[in-house]
Amino acid sequence: MTLAELSAGQHAQSMAEYVEKRSLAARSFGSRGPIRYDDANNLHPEILADFEKNGFYIFEDVICEEEISELRSAVEDTIERAPSHPGSETDALGRPALGMDYPIDPFIFIKPLSDPWGGTKLLSGRHPVKMVEPTPNKEAPEHVVHLVLQMCTSMPSALRLYGHPDLLSIAEAINGPDFVPYNDSIFVKKPGIGGSVAWHQDGATHWDNPEWYPGIHGFNFQVQLYPTTPANALWIVPGSHTKGRIDIKGLVEENEEGERLPDAIPLITNAGDVTIVNRQMLHGSFANTSPDPRISITFGFYPHSSVLGVSGGLNISLEKNKGRRKVYDEEHIHRRSAVVQLAIDARNQARPQERRYQYAPFIGFEDDYRYGPATIESILSNYTLYDIAI
Repeated sequence: MTLAELSAGQHAQSMAEYVEKRSLAARSFGSRGPIRYDDANNLHPEILADFEKNGFYIFEDVICEEEISELRSAVEDTIERAPSHPGSETDALGRPALGMDYPIDPFIFIKPLSDPWGGTKLLSGRHPVKMVEPTPNKEAPEHVVHLVLQMCTSMPSALRLYGHPDLLSIAEAINGPDFVPYNDSIFVKKPGIGGSVAWHQDGATHWDNPEWYPGIHGFNFQVQLYPTTPANALWIVPGSHTKGRIDIKGLVEENEEGERLPDAIPLITNAGDVTIVNRQMLHGSFANTSPDPRISITFGFYPHSSVLGVSGGLNISLEKNKGRRKVYDEEHIHRRSAVVQLAIDARNQARPQERRYQYAPFIGFEDDYRYGPATIESILSNYTLYDIAI
């Protein structure tokens, strides 16, 4: 029997030794702790040094239990409103499916335990090797939601999360006060059926830039709604963000254990923790044959200098969500960045006692970006058309 022929249970069993060994490495690695600031209220330089060296950090206890509960409910409700199957216009209860009026399909479906991008040309071909795809149990559905897009339109609680003052302060500390948003998505890895994400590096544009540096492609946050275990977590190769473009196919083919890379570690977290990973980091995740869910709300940011005048775009789906290469001018950047400013106001309305973040590109123009019916229509209804991918 080959790895590709394993059942879900056999896959979990075959992973046990590797998971245990690399989990010990992860727990002893460090690069984790609460958000800390220095005396000038800047992100503590020890955290910045850790992130610069290792390419990741796990911020502990960032999102409170109340907000995590609110986000869990919103995500589950959104998934329940997904089309009953790919191409359907109604959900499982016969209601009009969410997103029929969105400019993109907000749901990416896959076969249970499959790898939708590995070995394909999707997403700029950055996933060159397909992960092992175990055979799901007989009771598994034909398709499962793998990714939820345009969350800021569907879920007001997710929009408010996007305006979290500590997360935006971290973005400023790393990318400067005029940092630029990437996109947002929610990875859904339900127990026993969640798919994998093949090993990859996110950056696609600046590898040959004469002014290349490890942070040029920005970073991603992942807000964890459930405890992540080694069996369902995102895995990374620490320090790989400094290596330039990696021959991933060669790396996997030369490794005796194939996709089970010897230097990789899982990002083990509690609910409410937030991981930050450099987008040039070699990272991926295995099919979730474990009994535990992972739902990760993901959004990233770039330095402004990495984006202005750059041509980019991703093709994330085989069908409707076709990537288009665009040149990102100041107007485009401002249009997408307005979602951040709107999120800041939405959060402030819901949590007026909390510190309000000041986003440098919009200082003095805050009144033009108050969260309400008008800005929901003018900014949120089609903001994914302005996503920035490099």
